[in-house]
Amino acid sequence: MLRELAERFGPEVIGADGADRARIAAIVFEDPEQLAWLEQLLHPRVARENLAWRGEVESLPDPPPLTVTEVPLLYETGAERRFDAVVVISAPEHVRRERRPVPDSREQRLLPQDEKVARADYAYVNDGTLDDLDAFVAQVVSRVTG
Repeated sequence: MLRELAERFGPEVIGADGADRARIAAIVFEDPEQLAWLEQLLHPRVARENLAWRGEVESLPDPPPLTVTEVPLLYETGAERRFDAVVVISAPEHVRRERRPVPDSREQRLLPQDEKVARADYAYVNDGTLDDLDAFVAQVVSRVTG
């Protein structure tokens, strides 16, 4: 994949530790064509790796009752079909803005938070304490594994 990234975006997007995500983000989040190319490269590979990992976990002698996968573009890529349940943790707009490392167009291409919440099996607005979030997660784990 590094070779493909370097061929497309130039050798400067590859550093000593692999792909320079910040440099690649600066390119793709300002150019929809470049973003589409990157997504067609990444999404199928990510899906295959996730399914392989889940298969490995399921084949363990004593598999855990639950596995969790974070998928930033779950609904946008149709990936929700690969999961038994979907949990959406949302946050108010001002909190999401504070958490973004740099302003860019990423959030504009995402489904609105309210639509994600409506489509989820479980949803939580992360505007409380860590204890509140932990209690929500414990409740979901209990329901999913019970």
